[in-house]
Amino acid sequence: MKTLSETICFDGIQGVYSHKSSTCGVDMTFAVYMPPQAKTGKVPVLWWLSGLTCTHANAMEKAGAQRAAAEHGMAVIFPDTSPRGHHVSDDDAFDLGQGAGFYVDATEAPWAPHFMMRSYILGELRDLIAEEFPQIDMTRCGISGHSMGGHGALTLALTNPDKFHSVSAFAPICNPHNSDWGRKQLSAYLGSDEDGWGETDASKLIRSRGWHGDILVDQGDADNFLDLLKTGALIEACVEKGQKATITMRQGYDHSYYFVSTFMPAHMAFHSEALK
Repeated sequence: MKTLSETICFDGIQGVYSHKSSTCGVDMTFAVYMPPQAKTGKVPVLWWLSGLTCTHANAMEKAGAQRAAAEHGMAVIFPDTSPRGHHVSDDDAFDLGQGAGFYVDATEAPWAPHFMMRSYILGELRDLIAEEFPQIDMTRCGISGHSMGGHGALTLALTNPDKFHSVSAFAPICNPHNSDWGRKQLSAYLGSDEDGWGETDASKLIRSRGWHGDILVDQGDADNFLDLLKTGALIEACVEKGQKATITMRQGYDHSYYFVSTFMPAHMAFHSEALK
């Protein structure tokens, strides 16, 4: 692991790091915020998955997570959203290729050699964090994210309740199997046969698996991507399953990080309480 930068922030350390990923076959960059409480003991951690076009830096710089993380004594991990590099496959569209990994393991050409974000998050990066940041208590992990990252947070949590003990999301893609933000990418990465898409749809996972605790979701009602996010499908699934969930439509809020930063303190408090 290479340290790219470390900066004092709310008496903790905001660091940016890189490493050679055997899973993705390229150098990957990620960020970790260590709160001041990590100087004297182990701390829980929130994994943050960002959305389309983002790198590790977007949420690190715009979400306002560090103030609340320092208050609650939580570390925050900001992975990248995809592999990157001149030899990594890409697409001219903003919603496919580099910056749009969708947190799945690609099986189709030309994506399969590098686009292995599910295994990277759940395996290699998790192992690296445990080794390099022993102050983080990996038995107390929450996960959250925005948009595509909200899809990632929900699907990774619902399929890995042994690894994640709390989950929330901001404007998540809730029903990608029935949305142009999902069908396009899953067809490209996993093939045109929907049977091969697996457990990659949060609304379907709620019905088939459910979740052991509360799920927290915030969505702006002025979001210009509402038709793609399919929040209603998630609400219907929770109602049918009897799933405990707090899904709030926020009047006047859009899809931006102004929306995310407004409600980030509430999400950090939610995870802090769940990870005690």
